[in-house]
Amino acid sequence: MENELRLAVLIDADNAPRTALREIMAEVAVYGAATIKRIYGDWTAPNMGGWKPLLLEHAITPFQQYSYTTGKNATDSAMIIDAMDILYSGNCGGFVLVSSDSDFTRLATRLREAGMKVYGMGEKKTPKPFIVACDKFVYIESLKAAEQEAPAPAGKAKKKAPAPAESPALSVKELIAQSVEDLADEDGYAYLGDLGTLLIKKQPDFDARNYGYAKLSRFIAALDGFEIDERHNAKYQGTQVFVRNKK
Repeated sequence: MENELRLAVLIDADNAPRTALREIMAEVAVYGAATIKRIYGDWTAPNMGGWKPLLLEHAITPFQQYSYTTGKNATDSAMIIDAMDILYSGNCGGFVLVSSDSDFTRLATRLREAGMKVYGMGEKKTPKPFIVACDKFVYIESLKAAEQEAPAPAGKAKKKAPAPAESPALSVKELIAQSVEDLADEDGYAYLGDLGTLLIKKQPDFDARNYGYAKLSRFIAALDGFEIDERHNAKYQGTQVFVRNKK
């Protein structure tokens, strides 16, 4: 697409699971075109050998960063310096930071101050400051769960998706209900597309997949307290979904 967002994908190999790399890159494609793809780590370490076939598969360039001092993560500094170089080059409109390390909190904040779109991806252990510093944050565990739920090819058994770890918390229902009110028209309805955008602005790690649902509409439909209205739109030759709080 001509106006597709050009993204720089920077991966912290010390804090990202290589077993989820395919799912991570598939998710990146949802947000834009991965113009720059780099991964940082000490590739002389024996435990890093498993990355090689995956990096070749996705054309990701590895950057060597030696661990100069025990207990210090030099990878973070190399990744941050490169991110700022890319920012000032003007070749990208957004960044994908793949890490579960809170050390990238200030980097995400600085990139957004410069007008960049910032997507974060990490595991559920990721500290909250890094999560909220991003425009949107995606849990890698949710990407893996969504992949397991995908339809299996003909002749192959479908993998059984794990059940959600817990039921949707009351705070999540309150977040959705308040956001519906913020967007509601005179009849109390909010357009689902706008609702999804607002939810992410309020809570960057909000994602229906965190609760075991592939789509936001299915998640809301499963919650008690909301009405779903599907309306045919002749102009766009499709259906638009609206949500209202039950009275």
